This record gives sequence, structure tokens and C-alpha cells, in this order.
Amino acid sequence: MSIGEMLAATVPMVRTLKLEYLETTPEKAVLALPDQSEYHNHVGGPHAGAMFTLGESASGAVVLAAFGDQLSRAVPLAVTAEIAYKKLARGTVTATATLGRPAADVVAELDEGRRPEFPVAVVIRREDGAVTGEMTVVWTLRPNN
Repeated sequence: MSIGEMLAATVPMVRTLKLEYLETTPEKAVLALPDQSEYHNHVGGPHAGAMFTLGESASGAVVLAAFGDQLSRAVPLAVTAEIAYKKLARGTVTATATLGRPAADVVAELDEGRRPEFPVAVVIRREDGAVTGEMTVVWTLRPNN
């Protein structure tokens, strides 16, 4: 089962928004939010909440790809998230999430008995390539004690 299939099966909001997993590696995840009128805002683009969910979901996908082998001893949790809406989004938008620290450094902190935190940067673009939003989600791996 792919990460996209797993998240679609376990996270209802992924199914609700019909998020599409285009690429998921330990370094990068790319998700798409299809253009759906039921999730539009007052100016005809995707609602801010839908764009936030797209970005947060992309960040979670890269976290699972990078740290899925650690799930037996730690659970990934979002700690904080900040988003900036840059330009009007229209049509299908994509979110590209990249890990902000080397995974090995994060795992080394976990090995030391610490609770590591690490940022994931997300760029949201419309189909013409224009950046419509930028997001940072700080994640932690909380040890299973």
C-alpha cells in the first residue's frame, strides 16, 4: 500500500478533498487538490482551509516517507503550522513539501532519547506555476513511552 493510499484510508479529510498523491519520497512529497466548486471561496478559488489541508497533508506525506521505519517507536505529530497566501489560487493547485533537516539527524536525536522537532517547507502552486502559498509545518517524533 502506498503512502497516499494509506493516508486516504486513515485520514477522512484526504478523502473528502479528493487529494491526489503525485509523488512521495523521503525527501519530497507532491500532492494536488483538484478544482472542486464545493470547496471554493468567495472569489472562485480553493478555500484557504482546503489549501491549508493540502499543504499540511503534503508535509505529513514526506514525514511518513522519511520516518515510516520509526513508527514502531515514535509517532509523528504536527507541532505548529504557518501559512502565507501569496496570490489568488484558481483551478487545480499542487503542494510540494520538502524535509527541512536531514532525516539521519532527526533519527539520531530520537536515538539519544530526545523528542526531535524539524520543519517541513511547503510551496503551493497553481497550474501556471505561480506560487499561491507558502507554508511551514514543524513536526516532532514523539517517542512511544
